[in-house]
Amino acid sequence: MSRGTVVLVGSASDDHVAAIHASLQARGVTTVVLDSLTFPATPRLTLGADPDDIRIDDLYAGRPSAVYLRSLYLSPLAFGVDMDKEMSDDWRTSLVILREKAEVLVAVMRRWEAMGLPIYNPLSASDAVRKPYQMAELARAGLPVPETLWTNDPAAVRRFASGRRIAYKPIAGGAATRELAASDLDDAKLARLANAPVTFQELLAGRDVRVFILDGRVVAAFQIHSQALDYRQNEDKVESVALDPAVARICLTAASITGLRFTGMDLKETADGTPKILELNPSPMFLGFDHMGGTNVQGALVDTLAAHANR
Repeated sequence: MSRGTVVLVGSASDDHVAAIHASLQARGVTTVVLDSLTFPATPRLTLGADPDDIRIDDLYAGRPSAVYLRSLYLSPLAFGVDMDKEMSDDWRTSLVILREKAEVLVAVMRRWEAMGLPIYNPLSASDAVRKPYQMAELARAGLPVPETLWTNDPAAVRRFASGRRIAYKPIAGGAATRELAASDLDDAKLARLANAPVTFQELLAGRDVRVFILDGRVVAAFQIHSQALDYRQNEDKVESVALDPAVARICLTAASITGLRFTGMDLKETADGTPKILELNPSPMFLGFDHMGGTNVQGALVDTLAAHANR
């Protein structure tokens, strides 16, 4: 397995991995799934000291034509992980297993990145989109981002929230965005910041827009209609829209700054229609948007991976 092969890194049971796998195989592209969810139970993964010496179930995987990274599943909180099965009674043993798993999977991805292979997306780009760093880099470049605070300091929260509506959410995700209420500013509630810092952000009242970018071009844009502050799983309607050229340039610049070859960008407009960038996702879900919006983000991604394999 070498040139002409595409490696998909993620769970074989993930709908997005399965859809890309089936589409590539239908086109005659040799495709291998490195199931990072089930590893190290399966598959068998072997690395030698030579950078090219990478084998998946005895198949040579040293230099594939392209790599699609869905997830490495390195967190015990990773979506789809059955904690009762994956974590032993001895939590220390479980954390050691996760640490060793990470050492190998990250090494594989870093090797492929060092070879200059087209990866959607490389780990270096994923590191660059950690929320507090990502937003600061976009702001440094003069791109429009909402006023945001990441903190565990109650006094800083009170100052930031004074006289305006504020949304709050976890820094790394995993829970819905909520509006900060007056009761959230009491001492008992803010004392919980000692457990973990939180994202606080100006609440924007305009449209929700999702933009998909692939290798420097906009492949789809959507307006999400929802009555909820956090539209995820609360969509009333998702419609494909034409993106204003000025907004498209902002999106393309943001993707270039972060180094993401493939991303789903979330924009939120102010009351007067000015768009601001909420985040760029290094592993965006697209099947639902294609289904509801009548687009073909999946096809664009499969076309790109297949083109690399056929060169």
